[in-house]
Amino acid sequence: MLMTLLLYLVLGAAAGLTAGLFGIGGGLLIVPVLIFSFELQGVSPAVLTHMAIATSLATIVVTSISSILAHHKRGAVNWPVFRLLAVGILFGAMLGVNTAVMLPGNVLQIALGCFVILVAFQMALNLKPSAGDPVSGKWELGAAGTGVGWVSAIFGIGGGTLTVPYLSWRRITMQQAVATSAACGLPIALMGAVTNIWVGWDAPARPEWSLGYVYLPAFVGIVITSSVFAKLGAKLAHALSQVMLKRIFAVFLLLVGIRFLVTNLF
Repeated sequence: MLMTLLLYLVLGAAAGLTAGLFGIGGGLLIVPVLIFSFELQGVSPAVLTHMAIATSLATIVVTSISSILAHHKRGAVNWPVFRLLAVGILFGAMLGVNTAVMLPGNVLQIALGCFVILVAFQMALNLKPSAGDPVSGKWELGAAGTGVGWVSAIFGIGGGTLTVPYLSWRRITMQQAVATSAACGLPIALMGAVTNIWVGWDAPARPEWSLGYVYLPAFVGIVITSSVFAKLGAKLAHALSQVMLKRIFAVFLLLVGIRFLVTNLF
């Protein structure tokens, strides 16, 4: 158990560092590494992918709070936009978890592989949507929130890779887009984690120390170190080349995505 906890402390540090460096949620790193570590621990293939996603969402509940407070102090969160997005996000996240649990683990890994490959190309090529019209109304924000919550809950991420481009496209300043996206991570993670605990409560083949689909040793280890290292990552981001760092992380995501596809398709 001690070695397992140490592994998750290291994972939390890496996830926090990544989030601080690139301004994205740590879920893109946490979920693949949890899948690999659960495989090594001998966790049943029937539940390991669902547990990796659920545990990632549970950690984001805690880590997003400090991020929200930091952005709020700077007055960067667009709260009116957040409130309208959050309504859709809560529904979408609940729907996303229920979608994920209907999928076999290998199908979920194939979907995750495709998603991280798309993110890898977006990061490597620095693709950004051109500016569109301003947000048209509450119904659009509600629908956008539903979509973001649904996809994010399926893949165990905080939604930044989706919310930031959308808000930027709708002519919200990048500072507000990043800050509002960080705030949106909390309802995504909270609803996603609670729903995963509920639907996974009696799931068979879960290892000891599981709360529904959330694996508590991983949750504790990641939470302890991720927030501390996120601050370090944010400092390093100002001293290192963002272009090179993003390309390196994009290569990592590309390899992860290819691994998921090869393992489950061939």
